[in-house]
Amino acid sequence: MSWYIWTSLAALLFCVVLLGGYFLRLLKKGSPKDLSQKSGNIAQAVCYSCIGAMSPVQKESAYLHLPTYSAGIIFHIGNFLALLVYVIIAASAIFSLVIPVESVTNLVIIVPAAAILVAGICGLSLFIKRIVKKELRELSCADDYISNFLCTVMLFVSAYSLWMFQFGAVYFVTMALLFIWMPIGKIKHVLYFFFARYHLGFFYGWRGTWPPKKATV
Repeated sequence: MSWYIWTSLAALLFCVVLLGGYFLRLLKKGSPKDLSQKSGNIAQAVCYSCIGAMSPVQKESAYLHLPTYSAGIIFHIGNFLALLVYVIIAASAIFSLVIPVESVTNLVIIVPAAAILVAGICGLSLFIKRIVKKELRELSCADDYISNFLCTVMLFVSAYSLWMFQFGAVYFVTMALLFIWMPIGKIKHVLYFFFARYHLGFFYGWRGTWPPKKATV
């Protein structure tokens, strides 16, 4: 394998080891310790925290900014799709598998490439909005810009590489940079997100606040 493939794999290992350490540390901490008297259903509250509470209808920051909310959803889906593409390409390189391009239908390449490209455009729009809007600039730090920028560049590079079906040094080095930054910057919320939703559901479920009770007439 080429040096740039090894570089991306080494960066991926670095990422997995660090995120794995965070994961074990979170598991060790366990559930929150609440000294108040339990008055609700924690399991139902956690489900609501991960599903119902994530609905734009329930989030003021979402339903007041639906275009931005939609762009964020597409941006995240595109990132997961691009990571899946990397796993397939890296696995084919590791096991010396030759993907017969001539037997792959155009839709198999065009559809995910187009989806990743759209996600990249959404990421770019969010990056520009963060720079242009004064309110967002005041709330942003270097990590916000670096994380958004790296993910957006990765999406454009992935879309181009998939479209041309040519995965070279630029592609693998870009992925390596992303993997190195992932456990260091805010992108590690790919792990912390689920624990945060669980803790939030636990807190409000313990107190019987979530799921919200339907109003009775």
